[in-house]
Amino acid sequence: MRSLLVVGTGLIGTSVALAARRAGVEVFLADRDAATARVAESLGAGRAETPRHPVDLALVAVPPTQVGLVLREAQQRRAARSYTDVAGVKGEPGRDVLRLAPDPAAYVGGHPMAGRERSGPLAATADLFTGRTWVLTPSERTGAAALRSATTLAELCGATPVCLDSRAHDAMVALTSHVPHLMAGLTAARLREGPAGTEKLVGEGVRDVTRVAAGDPALWTDIVRSNAAPIAAVLRAVHDDLTRLLAAVEALAATGPDGHEQAVHDIAALLEQGAAGAARARPPGDRIRLRVTVGPQPGALAALLPATPQAVVAATANPDGTLAVHLDVPAATAGAAAAELRAAGWDVAVDEGAAVCRVAAGR
Repeated sequence: MRSLLVVGTGLIGTSVALAARRAGVEVFLADRDAATARVAESLGAGRAETPRHPVDLALVAVPPTQVGLVLREAQQRRAARSYTDVAGVKGEPGRDVLRLAPDPAAYVGGHPMAGRERSGPLAATADLFTGRTWVLTPSERTGAAALRSATTLAELCGATPVCLDSRAHDAMVALTSHVPHLMAGLTAARLREGPAGTEKLVGEGVRDVTRVAAGDPALWTDIVRSNAAPIAAVLRAVHDDLTRLLAAVEALAATGPDGHEQAVHDIAALLEQGAAGAARARPPGDRIRLRVTVGPQPGALAALLPATPQAVVAATANPDGTLAVHLDVPAATAGAAAAELRAAGWDVAVDEGAAVCRVAAGR
């Protein structure tokens, strides 16, 4: 690829431009806000001017609802030989392109799975996509040249291109990106109602949970509007869990012990599901520590070792005479490993501070 036009010089567009420039590609920049394009230009992302001849690829970096219209305008003036976008939703923009674009074969949908809590060109970095997945969603009308150009762009940005059906993509990102962003926003909104001095008690856990809530509200409103059905499906499942959790916590808060045992069981089950899900969110190859409580009986540790070959990394004595045995296991299989150990009667917890994955009985 020799030349690239980036339409939309926000965080993603400017980061792509910076990565392309680093790879030696000639980059042109365009934005409906000329001042924003000039900021990107001053960062070394390219030239804020219209190319005289069609470029190899035009990257449309605008909100999902604008992709079809912007792409139509770019194709009408023959800005490029191939086109792609970076919208976080693929179904609706893809349908808009098929309906509006003069040459749908020259377009392939794209979505680099990277971002930051900050927006705008000043938040951009050439390394934003390094080691990340870059989803491409070719339609039945996408031509080989467009797919090849978009794949090349992803690779020169340091990303790994992966082809997905647009419907599958939208269902996945509703679960992995859109609903988590909404939940972060809801959690952060509660902080506004906290009493004076609340900020003094904010630790890394709260910051981790709420970090993405600082994203551009207008952009995220557009994303939710464009992917409403898959997001609603995930939110319904979250609603069911919240209803169950609220009922359990209210039971514990009520006077008297009635329902306490079931409430504790329900809370533990929800937290256990969360611990298992968190393992899937870890990077490939990441590992996690499990803590297994081993009774004081002679030979108790020996009984554990056959079930955990090569996993034991440390064992420390507890004040009650039991041992805390620390196991190092792949994060992707931590949930299954904990479940197998629990089924065998061991007292197990994820060794990250929170006491989860516990069972009542331990050997």
